Amino acid sequence: MKRLSKQEAEGFTRVELAVVIVVFALLVALMFPAIRRADQKGKRILCVNNMMCVGTAYRLWAGDHGDLMPFQASITNGGWSELLAKSNAGQYCWTNFAIMREELGESPKVVVCPADERKPAANFIVKGATNDTGNAAFKDNTTVSFFVGVTASDVYPQSIQGGDRNLGPGVVPDPNYGYSPTSGNGNDVVIPTNGAVSWSLKMHSHGNPGSVGNIMLGDGSAQQLSSGSFMQNWLRNAGTGTNFTGTNDAVIRLVFP
Repeated sequence: MKRLSKQEAEGFTRVELAVVIVVFALLVALMFPAIRRADQKGKRILCVNNMMCVGTAYRLWAGDHGDLMPFQASITNGGWSELLAKSNAGQYCWTNFAIMREELGESPKVVVCPADERKPAANFIVKGATNDTGNAAFKDNTTVSFFVGVTASDVYPQSIQGGDRNLGPGVVPDPNYGYSPTSGNGNDVVIPTNGAVSWSLKMHSHGNPGSVGNIMLGDGSAQQLSSGSFMQNWLRNAGTGTNFTGTNDAVIRLVFP
């Protein structure tokens, strides 16, 4: 019987082991960008799916409330339209989704984009609600990722009813979340349909100047868009009479969480 040499019995030498480790590290380094891109794409798809769930919730809620959206209905009729008269309606943005919690399947995860730094609330219970036993978790903007286009209408499919909160003014992407403050105090903005906006470097852009984001339209559908496409193909076509705030100017009003 052949006897193994001492080197053969020991398996890899230190040099061979070092070579294997280096090769493995190089492979991981080469594969990491692809893995990261796949992860980013997956999160963006999940974000679109969540937005479409919100669009479906709008349709369901409107079906039970005289074809009105929560932001169109009065508080006595289950909506929150009176709060839009406040100096900063942005602080009440989360209310829009709390109102539709049943239509959203009581799942607070639906109103958060997986690419956002914000995390879903532990539950969809609102402070002071009949089911609040001291564990209410859905109580402010810090567990919401989507803005609300409060002047949109399902009668006009191209009106902008919602979108990712990482939208900001101008053509230079904001490094943070644009109109949506980190404080969670929200923001209430009016944007001319011929104005300039861009997705910030957060969420789907991941620091890339070629920023991207998602919007939800009046018919409840969702679109993935670059900043340029949003301005040229959707913002400018938001439509006469579809997103007006009561003035004669072509503007849309967006409430950010």
